[in-house]
Amino acid sequence: MQAYPITIIVRHARENPKKCTVLPLKGRDDVRLLSYPAKDLPSFEGYIRLAADGPELSDADFACGILLLDGSWRSADKMVTHFQAIPPRSLHGWKTAYPRVSKLGTDPDNGLASIEALYVAYHILGRPPAGLLDHYHWASRFLELNAGAFVV
Repeated sequence: MQAYPITIIVRHARENPKKCTVLPLKGRDDVRLLSYPAKDLPSFEGYIRLAADGPELSDADFACGILLLDGSWRSADKMVTHFQAIPPRSLHGWKTAYPRVSKLGTDPDNGLASIEALYVAYHILGRPPAGLLDHYHWASRFLELNAGAFVV
């Protein structure tokens, strides 16, 4: 039995499955994937929401559940309006390996691929990240770019 709440990922219905980095997590005991818009949402009491801005995620958030909104930056911005009551936590100082190609400049400077953000959050909160990056094409590059931050 895990000592922390299940991670909830709300994935935008229009997110391209071929570009989605979190779909391979389907079926994990510590992750629940939901589609957006979702009808039957669980309670998010005791959860934090990974976000581009807000206070930094820290070990003080250890007991909190993680909510991750998955979609393009434009889609995620729209999704946030439905989840604003969940306190945001940001991740700063990390480098993405995901090749971003926004033509509209919607990617924040500290933006990470969803799977990268989840891996970093698990790392910060001391949760076992085993298997999170198994199906991520740029996993090696991501770990290399952030060398010294992770015990591999």
